Amino acid sequence: MNVEGTILRGRELDPVEGRVVVEDGTIQAVEAADVRSDDIVLPAFVNAHTHIGDSIAKGAGEGLSLEELVAPPDGLKHRLLAEADRVDLVAAMARTLRFMVSGGTGAFIEFREGDVAGVEAIHEALDGVDIESVILARGSIAAMEAADGFGASSTSDGEYSRGRAATAEAGKLFAIHAGELDSSDINPAFDLDPDFLVHMVHPEPVHLDRLEDSGVPVVVCPRSNATTGVGLPPLRALLDRTTVALGTDNVMLNSPSMFREMAFTEKLTDASSTEVLQMATVNGAEVGNLDCGVVEPGRDARLLVLDGDSDNLAGAHDPVRAVVRRAGISDIRTVIS
Repeated sequence: MNVEGTILRGRELDPVEGRVVVEDGTIQAVEAADVRSDDIVLPAFVNAHTHIGDSIAKGAGEGLSLEELVAPPDGLKHRLLAEADRVDLVAAMARTLRFMVSGGTGAFIEFREGDVAGVEAIHEALDGVDIESVILARGSIAAMEAADGFGASSTSDGEYSRGRAATAEAGKLFAIHAGELDSSDINPAFDLDPDFLVHMVHPEPVHLDRLEDSGVPVVVCPRSNATTGVGLPPLRALLDRTTVALGTDNVMLNSPSMFREMAFTEKLTDASSTEVLQMATVNGAEVGNLDCGVVEPGRDARLLVLDGDSDNLAGAHDPVRAVVRRAGISDIRTVIS
């Protein structure tokens, strides 16, 4: 299969006219050529931080604080999850997953509540949905063993050294929230030697130094942070020190649309359009140890094709900027996986 148009090629997302040659789900070649296509071909998005279980509680808890909304074990989200009928929970998650695919997301990294039963529920929801997943469980070591790793809440909500040791022994990913509400949990999170941190809204200079020295990646969720009123992450300071990926966080708070997340991030921070699109694709893939997120030979062919001649995108001078600031679901021609 050949996919033609303006290709956002490689890690730098360099626009080149030509075609992507795909065989058996793998990119075989990226060829520069004169083609008769206005399409824009780019990697499908990698949503690097989600809470899909929140699909049962969209828009619930307006006006509540961050702790009242999501802090375990008694935050509104956790109470609603505990009360949810399993059939309804799985159905709601499946609908969110299908929406994510329709919006150009090819892979996601999920922090899954509900212990072993929660892992089983999202695996059930994933059945028949063509999206790559990295499921990071919480609640027990057994849940981690049933998943792809451990996704911890803040160290202010619990003690995770035993879970960290078991995850390392299993050779799986360990990630943790840090610096969302304030800076008090950042050093304890670093002490656990995580594979990546989530949020980092409130790092102090000592934390930025530690981030640079350790090279630990960070996943930021600006729309979620703005919604809960905790502030925005210092994106330039983070980008200058480590790999930064982009996630949409709780479905309870925001639609899991990477288009919306990118536009919000680019307009309200000092990151460039190219940096934001990297955060939404190749950086997220690297954080999750995935082989997608970039258009280059040998990579998994999870691709997003936009109609560059849509009423919305026609006449755009910079395809990368157009994807980040302007494009939406209505511009999608196809999602290839």
